[in-house]
Amino acid sequence: MAKGYWISRLDVTDAEGYKPYIEGANGAIAAHGGRFLTRGGAFEAVEGTSRSRNVVVEFKDYETALACFHSPEYQAVYAHRLASSEGDHLVIEGYEGDQPAAGVVDGPAEGPAAAYWIMRIDVHDPETYKSYIAADAVAIEAYRGWFLVRGGRHEAVHGPARSRNVVLAFEDYETALACYRSPEYQKAFAFRSRSAVAEAIVIQGG
Repeated sequence: MAKGYWISRLDVTDAEGYKPYIEGANGAIAAHGGRFLTRGGAFEAVEGTSRSRNVVVEFKDYETALACFHSPEYQAVYAHRLASSEGDHLVIEGYEGDQPAAGVVDGPAEGPAAAYWIMRIDVHDPETYKSYIAADAVAIEAYRGWFLVRGGRHEAVHGPARSRNVVLAFEDYETALACYRSPEYQKAFAFRSRSAVAEAIVIQGG
């Protein structure tokens, strides 16, 4: 069964007012079996604009991710986040399809050393974008990346969202950055830059 994820981007406008949200959100997320993959941490905006704080939470499935967001426990503390920050919050289904690196790794990197690409994409030329998908597989395999999110059902529960969202896991921050900057990926990027608009960050896991 595909996992479910929260992808959240925000700028905190009131640090003291944000603290009750952090404290209360921990309990609600834990009660639904969620775990943080990223929670703030060092990142680089490699494309487009970004928010100062980026969070990815993993749940056992999409339905649980939605249920946690809509639960009374979480909604009670979410009011503190709305009052003390600006941003967006996406609930999205994970990816279970083919993995370019399946022949070299058994699954996604995990633990505090892992790092991630978080990408938000609107495709305006689907045919050219197909060439990007084919070309980026070469880089993802070479740098042992693993798709956690790759499209999928989603609900923008707060703020705007792009139509396609991607999260990739890498063994560490240096590898994640090296993959993005590699000749292999930049060859793929040439197709995507002509066929889509996007924001992308490379971020250290937490």
